[in-house]
Amino acid sequence: MPRSACAAEVRPAAAVLRPRGLHDLRRGPGGPVCGGAGSAGAPAQALHYRADDLLIVSGLPGSGKSTLMRRCIRAPLIDSQQVREEYAARLPGWLPYFVYRPLVRAAHYRRLRRAVLAGGPLAVHDCGTLPWVRHWLGRAAARQGRRVHLVLLDASADEARDGQYARGQRVSAYAFARHRESARRLRGRLAGTGEPPAGCASAVVLDRAGARAVREIVFVAS
Repeated sequence: MPRSACAAEVRPAAAVLRPRGLHDLRRGPGGPVCGGAGSAGAPAQALHYRADDLLIVSGLPGSGKSTLMRRCIRAPLIDSQQVREEYAARLPGWLPYFVYRPLVRAAHYRRLRRAVLAGGPLAVHDCGTLPWVRHWLGRAAARQGRRVHLVLLDASADEARDGQYARGQRVSAYAFARHRESARRLRGRLAGTGEPPAGCASAVVLDRAGARAVREIVFVAS
């Protein structure tokens, strides 16, 4: 995508961003996903979506998805990390996660289905390795006349591992490799098309610095 077209999607002077199309707000040395070196935008302090929109927050394990969602989003959250913590609090500490992971996933998807069918604003934690989940969300939202948006936290592998250590929940090497490959494909699609993924009305790309600059993610009446 030409640099000028990508830069046009970003409003460098605005603290409030109402995403539409692709917005690359990475501020670190990794540079933007699309366009040239000057296409990264000024920090957005707030992301505003329509009151009935559905927001998917994606990124590597440890990239800061749950932290961003809990700190900034003023709407119902469906976060698999929260479900995992609930199970961990009820089960013996010596029990490895992989033993009860199927229960966590089943509970997460039950909550997700109920929340989507209930309508209204919703933010969803996306692990990224199961594309069918994102596709289902897009189809379900389309049937309800809602729009789907994506926020991608683009953390490096080292940053994500540090995040896993900090929260005390490490991902296996095999699972982490799958997550990295899924993230690589998603970044490649964004770079190749200069547009949000199919079914998404917008995509916002944030690195750690860009995510720290965000103060709120709200769903407001259009």
